[in-house]
Amino acid sequence: MTVIGSIGRIAIAPVKGLALVHPAAVDVTTDGVPGDRGYVMLDSAGRLASGKRFGPMQTIVPSIMPSIAGNRERLSLRFPDGTVVEDDVDPGDEVDAIFYGAARPARLVRGPFAAALSAFAGQPLTVVRLEHGLGVDRADEGGMVSIQSSAALATMAEAAGLDAPVDWRRFRMTFTLDGVPAHAEDGWVGQAVRIGGAVVRPGGNIGRCAVTTQDPDTGLRSLDTLRLIAETRGDVLATEPLPFGVWAEVVVPGRVGIGDPVELVDGERR
Repeated sequence: MTVIGSIGRIAIAPVKGLALVHPAAVDVTTDGVPGDRGYVMLDSAGRLASGKRFGPMQTIVPSIMPSIAGNRERLSLRFPDGTVVEDDVDPGDEVDAIFYGAARPARLVRGPFAAALSAFAGQPLTVVRLEHGLGVDRADEGGMVSIQSSAALATMAEAAGLDAPVDWRRFRMTFTLDGVPAHAEDGWVGQAVRIGGAVVRPGGNIGRCAVTTQDPDTGLRSLDTLRLIAETRGDVLATEPLPFGVWAEVVVPGRVGIGDPVELVDGERR
């Protein structure tokens, strides 16, 4: 194996649609990173309340910690005005969370969270807890983590006439890699890749949506990323339109930290 790059940044979303958090290291399992997109907001119809409809929700910072009692998780939400809503997670009735064209089993989360999020959004929302990586976008295809290259962000900035790379948080990817060429990950589809102590296998491109046009600090549209992708990558042969980054299954679980090497695994392509 030859080192081709390194882990530059890590991001997970404890509550899908809220702000990302940026651990220095994570454990990667066959169900993805524990705690990543484990909680989801639903609208009054039971459908995903995503950043495409609720962009400013990205300004709410979630965190998950052991409960005071020690036998539950404790969820904390810090709102932009400094208000913190925090409580032990109390799973309630089973519900179907409907998104990505399927109903996913979940449990309603009781407590103060739904009321606080509803007030912020200006419409009724509920919070549910998912299991086994089901909140990850391409879980149905086996995609439990996602990868993009830092160089691709610089290339997009150049196309947009910006002086600094495009904010990596716009794309909400698990791992951002340093030291590899722009969009090198496109060529890894079907190839086993060692990232730190884990091995993953990219399975396809990630087609981008309007969330990427939003400033992560405000949730408001500030850059036409979709136009830029269409103009610079419209002729790329990809598994999804408007490709930027790839999703991957986890072949070998392990711990991954910032600065860890990235290596292609010889003879492990399918």
